[in-house]
Amino acid sequence: MTFAATILTLYPEMFPGPLGVSLAGRALDRGDWSCETVQIRDFATDRHRTVDDTPAGGGAGMVLKADVLGPAIESVGEGRPILAMTPRGKPISQARIREIAAGPGVAILCGRFEGFDERIFDHYPQIEEVSLADIVLSGGETAALAILDACIRLLPGVMGAPDSGVEESYENGLIEYPQYTRPQEWEGRTIPEVLRSGDHAKIAAWRKARSEEDTRLRRPDLWDRYSGDRDQSASGARRKD
Repeated sequence: MTFAATILTLYPEMFPGPLGVSLAGRALDRGDWSCETVQIRDFATDRHRTVDDTPAGGGAGMVLKADVLGPAIESVGEGRPILAMTPRGKPISQARIREIAAGPGVAILCGRFEGFDERIFDHYPQIEEVSLADIVLSGGETAALAILDACIRLLPGVMGAPDSGVEESYENGLIEYPQYTRPQEWEGRTIPEVLRSGDHAKIAAWRKARSEEDTRLRRPDLWDRYSGDRDQSASGARRKD
């Protein structure tokens, strides 16, 4: 089954962009996924093909018009999740990426200017408002590329080793353990002895411990969630310290 991606954007020339090379590009050539763009401006009805207008109530910038966005969204059809890229959205998670990658595809609506007329979300409650992080981009296109890349690499056959997409940051609630490779010594620094021991049990224990320690120090938000989940009993009640 081909994973079908549809991008609703004012800049269709940005796609597939970097997704046309490397692993994603080879998968695109094989037909593992497809990339279709929808030009939002094509749904404007005035002679100037206007897609935005000034904010109601005043303020800087311009807002994408609901009467243009609506027909553009309708053109996508049903059966796939629709994501709207906006800094007002919930940061997308690796778990949600896995769910999307396991399905038939995704449609992504790319914001620009001051964002979308809020009424499109009232009218189309199935749209998921998502963001990459607590940052503001010039438009949703670069965020859409990142989300597509995260999905495509999980498609069957895209990555060489099946485990490549499993032992990674966020897959088990932790960031990944540090990695090393040859040469054994570089600038006076050596690969940790345990990784050269050949003892797979000790290596696994070291990696787990480093994942936990690094997550605790670098991502306390993830650590709080991970340690909380770990302390849940089978009945769902949190164990007392």
